[in-house]
Amino acid sequence: MQCPYCLKEDNFVVDSRLSPDKSIRRRRQCNFCKRRFTTYERVELVELSVIKKDGKREMFDRDKLLRGILKACEKRPIKREKIEILVSDIESKLRQSGKSEIKSKKIGELVMAGLKELDEVAYVRFASVYKKFRSTSQFVEVINKLKTEVEP
Repeated sequence: MQCPYCLKEDNFVVDSRLSPDKSIRRRRQCNFCKRRFTTYERVELVELSVIKKDGKREMFDRDKLLRGILKACEKRPIKREKIEILVSDIESKLRQSGKSEIKSKKIGELVMAGLKELDEVAYVRFASVYKKFRSTSQFVEVINKLKTEVEP
């Protein structure tokens, strides 16, 4: 593992533990510059390909998924750990499908379902981008639907 500060490969593991997203978190220290850095280890699985709405294909990017969800959750009282768990759950569901190609619509639906459980404001934010809201009436419609699902 190369040190991100001095680019030397001589380092050692200070601490290892399982992180909330089921990856192994390792704290490392460089023997050359003595600085510490964190790495995450995950099992490398078959690559997932995402089929976009226009038919183009791109490799599944966990970080892109995380960034999108983080944007929806911005300035909300949601711990990063909860968001990481949601991303891991979504990725796990995609991999468990047994398919190597996943439609972007499926990913969007999984994100919407996860955010609905996690935080309604983040859900509405994500929905507005994902469903390309063009008017305030679309926001009202989603909010009213949320209200009816919550109320008995």
